[in-house]
Amino acid sequence: MAKAKNKSLVQAQITRTQQAKAVIARTNLERTNLERTNLERANLGRANLERANAARLLSATSVFKANGLVGMSSNARWQLLAAIVIFAVLIYHLAPILTPFATAALFAYLGDPAADRLEARGFSRTFSVALVFLAMLLTVTAVLLVLIPMIEAQVSKLIDKLPSYLEILRLRLLPWLNQRFGISTDLLDVDKMVGLLRAHWQSAGGVATAILATVGKSGLALLGWVVNLTLIPVLLFYFLRDWDSMIARIRELLPRHLEPAISELARQSDEVLGAFLRGQLSVMAALGAIYTTGLMFVGLDLALLIGMGAGLVSFIPYLGGIVGVGGGLLAAYMQFHDWQHPLAVLVVFMVGQSLEGMVLTPWLVGDKIGMHPVAVIFAILAGGQLFGFLGVLLALPSAAIVMVLLRYLHARYKSSELYVGTSRNRPEPPEAAPPTHTAAPAQAVTAGAGP
Repeated sequence: MAKAKNKSLVQAQITRTQQAKAVIARTNLERTNLERTNLERANLGRANLERANAARLLSATSVFKANGLVGMSSNARWQLLAAIVIFAVLIYHLAPILTPFATAALFAYLGDPAADRLEARGFSRTFSVALVFLAMLLTVTAVLLVLIPMIEAQVSKLIDKLPSYLEILRLRLLPWLNQRFGISTDLLDVDKMVGLLRAHWQSAGGVATAILATVGKSGLALLGWVVNLTLIPVLLFYFLRDWDSMIARIRELLPRHLEPAISELARQSDEVLGAFLRGQLSVMAALGAIYTTGLMFVGLDLALLIGMGAGLVSFIPYLGGIVGVGGGLLAAYMQFHDWQHPLAVLVVFMVGQSLEGMVLTPWLVGDKIGMHPVAVIFAILAGGQLFGFLGVLLALPSAAIVMVLLRYLHARYKSSELYVGTSRNRPEPPEAAPPTHTAAPAQAVTAGAGP
């Protein structure tokens, strides 16, 4: 009886396990189908939006053929080119002065939609701007005073614990690699690697100390720093308050025959830039918060560093997950020396990826046409190389405008005679063969065959 009872219990346990596996498989299949459906809808919406934007831009810029750049004289074109060159040279030389203006304008661009929504609900423009300004000021202050020191503390903790981590790798990982793949154990010199990392970290701190010392010795430089830091919130408040009126006045100054095309370019550039700054950055911040909170519940000492790092690089597809999972698994194994905590790290990132695909991206980004990650990286690096910190601030708006212009040129090419072809370029259809008279003898034979 006991054996039969134990056998039935084992069979029941097996049945429950199979049922649980079936439920998990069905849930994963439903989640995969839902993600595929959301992705197909998003891709379809983006494709439709691209076609609609191209059509509107083509219709708006059709006046260029008569009144725009095509209709310009050679002298006018040279004047336009000279104005562009002079504008670029002025930006290059006035970069230190323009930096607080560009910073305040970027924050005003981010906060203007929130102020407009508050104003639409019946609040005055000044009260709406003051509320948004206060929220942005508190957020930036919290990031500077709380988040950055915490990340720096975790980086210091990582460097302090790095020798023990590398020792574990040398004692456990390298022998396994040597046994399985024949990799030499002399590749990982713990003392040399730790010395290099500490030297670089100290040199970084020394650079910061040297900069602060230079600023402190030069009263003019210190005054410039203080003026820039004071100007940014002041300029931000006035930019927020007068943003809509400034846009309206700029539109009024545009030549009437070019205003539809320029307005359409500006509208599409705003869509592209807003999709990244207001959409993708919100997704990155939300993912960083989700990853950090989950890793803190797991108990990782480097939860903030790994979680926020994975969130910040999540705008590049799959890179955020790879960085977060790799760093989280390694840190969990080094800290706890078991497999339960690495599994918990995997669960945290699976939940984060699911929330990104099913909730965050459809809600915050939707079917907006954002910027490609490669374009974002290149624009930031190129802007920083050409114009310094001001170039970094102007990189994303410039990249958005360039993307819209390239999309417009692509649409013009697809509708041009070079791509479509004309009646003169198309091959003539072959002429019809002359009729033959073979039917008459056949009719005669048929007639002769009669009764």
